[in-house]
Amino acid sequence: MLVLETIAKVRRAYFVQKKPIKAICRELMLSRKVVRKIVRSNATEFRYERETQSKPKIDPFRSELDALLTANEGKPARERLTLIRVFEELRGTGFEGSYDAVRRYAKGWTKQRGSVTAQAYVPLIFAPGEAYQFDWSHEIVRINNATVTVKVAHVRLCHSRMFFIRAYPRESQEMVFDAHDRAFAFFRGTCTRGIYDNMKTAVDTIFVGKERSYNRRFTQMCSHYLIEPTACTPASGWEKGQVENQVGLVRERFFTPTLRAKSLEELNGLLIDKSVAYAKAHKHQEVTDQTIWQMFETERSMLVPVPGRFNGFHATTASVSKTCLVRFDNVRYSVTSLAVGRPVEVQAYADRIVIRQDGMIVGEHTRSFTRGQTVYDPWHYVPVLARKPGAWRNGAPFKDWVLPAGIERVRRKLKGSDDGDRQMVDILAAVLTDGLIIVEAACGEALDQGTHSADVILNILARKKDTGPALTILTPQALQLQHAPVADCARYDRLRRAS
Repeated sequence: MLVLETIAKVRRAYFVQKKPIKAICRELMLSRKVVRKIVRSNATEFRYERETQSKPKIDPFRSELDALLTANEGKPARERLTLIRVFEELRGTGFEGSYDAVRRYAKGWTKQRGSVTAQAYVPLIFAPGEAYQFDWSHEIVRINNATVTVKVAHVRLCHSRMFFIRAYPRESQEMVFDAHDRAFAFFRGTCTRGIYDNMKTAVDTIFVGKERSYNRRFTQMCSHYLIEPTACTPASGWEKGQVENQVGLVRERFFTPTLRAKSLEELNGLLIDKSVAYAKAHKHQEVTDQTIWQMFETERSMLVPVPGRFNGFHATTASVSKTCLVRFDNVRYSVTSLAVGRPVEVQAYADRIVIRQDGMIVGEHTRSFTRGQTVYDPWHYVPVLARKPGAWRNGAPFKDWVLPAGIERVRRKLKGSDDGDRQMVDILAAVLTDGLIIVEAACGEALDQGTHSADVILNILARKKDTGPALTILTPQALQLQHAPVADCARYDRLRRAS
């Protein structure tokens, strides 16, 4: 192959120094054919382009090898075969060539495949308040010295690039609602359009094109916030590329090294602080003279006002056991004893459980995510104690029950009495009618008087009740007295003598 310096010397000798081709050949020790090629082509560089090389060993097995490489590419990374394994598979079909031949062919096949499958994209631009993107990611954190995988909700404003992230134990629908509520409260507004993938918590059915059948509760949320939902084409993450890129950025900058926190709430507080700090410290991708936070403050005034929090819960029907328990998500929650025997509606929020029966709340608890746990409210079982006072001593709902100080002192004093359980049940039953604060005050007053009897406490409660003014009874005309009675005790003496 001719080097560039040789070509340059030939061109200068012929065109500048006007030397004949014969003299150039003698000086540079080149053939006349080479010198004429340089002079006549006016080229400054010559490259060797190899023609298609025949592969006598590969060609008969080309289709089998292509099929093996294509099938191997479609497998998950852990299940893909190495090239030596592909070579061994091909040998099983009768191939007699070498491993190097297969390796060189596979390298060219991969290169050609990459050029065919490479895709080009059009950069997108969004107006202020036009759209946001939503997605989930899974991250590993340390909560209370335990390694936990949390689900992180990502919400990103497409114009300013400002983002909101929050960690949850689940990706369920109530978590989606809570993430939107908190994100819009943080942004102080929402956009006219939301871009999602086809998550099951939002989409029931995927039709041809962009048509989707969204589920009822998700549609209600979008209607509440005046959002038009837009679902991406399946397996087309580039249609919400901003939030897809954000997942990698957040994982690299926020969750590496592993974040540590004492609770999920503390973890979410750290994520908010890190998000704001990042937005204030980094320039906007397109408007490079402003930070993300500055662009966000400008966009904030153009967001759609939030009408208030959406009542975002996931509802399901459940039965009530004879022990006043309702099972939801592998956790049992107590309800009032009056709900036994009829079905209830469990409304699951991200952080609490509300149980209703005929529209009335019969139980409300902080949500638990520990499988097999039972969450009690001891007050639900107090009406049962009136019939079964013996359950007070060993009842599971009353174990480690922390009562107000005054009632707790009475309980300790009654513990040694023969009928202490019955008296304590009477005092607790009074809470249902008089209120906890009033009963505690009555217990304190009784203790100040040197007694702890339930009868005394109930008497104090009865005396403190405001009975109101006495009723005035109108006397009929026929029963009214004509003469006012006179106090005359002598009448009794006359009656005694007459007898």
